[in-house]
Amino acid sequence: MPESDLITRCKRGDRRAFDELVMNYRTRVVNIAYGMLSDSDDALDAAQEVFLRVYCGIGEFREKSSFATWLYRITSNVCADMLRKRRKTGAVISLNADGNGAAEAASDVRDTSPTPEERVEITEQHKAVREAMAMIKDEYREVLTLYDVQGLSYRAISEILKIPEGTIKSRLNRARASLKKILSENMELFE
Repeated sequence: MPESDLITRCKRGDRRAFDELVMNYRTRVVNIAYGMLSDSDDALDAAQEVFLRVYCGIGEFREKSSFATWLYRITSNVCADMLRKRRKTGAVISLNADGNGAAEAASDVRDTSPTPEERVEITEQHKAVREAMAMIKDEYREVLTLYDVQGLSYRAISEILKIPEGTIKSRLNRARASLKKILSENMELFE
């Protein structure tokens, strides 16, 4: 069913249509939230809050921009709120996630999965990147997550964050420079 039909049905209170929208966007919302918050539990909490806001506010969606842009803007706002609360309360960002997350399926084909040594190295690399991401400014992490992790265009990010494309490019450059500087201390992990 086309997304516009789902949105129309959601505005009429159709719960199944809303569930379908959630299924279509859940992973992307969680990934954006994780990129901004650097904590899987917080990312899941953020996604829940995002979809609650969408459910309550779908009637306000005027379709001037795409649904995805509207949804990502809500996601960005929810994450920014959580980061502000985190700074006020002094909450600690979890850096202990293993970075793997997916269960391996049994198979009769040749095992091409990483060796235990390679898994340790990958886990260490993921941890270093998460730590570095947590250390850069929120506005840099936000742009880096939307552009490099989610693959959104400058134009889409501009609509979501309500900032000029030039600002996005500048923040992206600064984010990458900050990450490079932080990660250069652990270059042996990436050789």
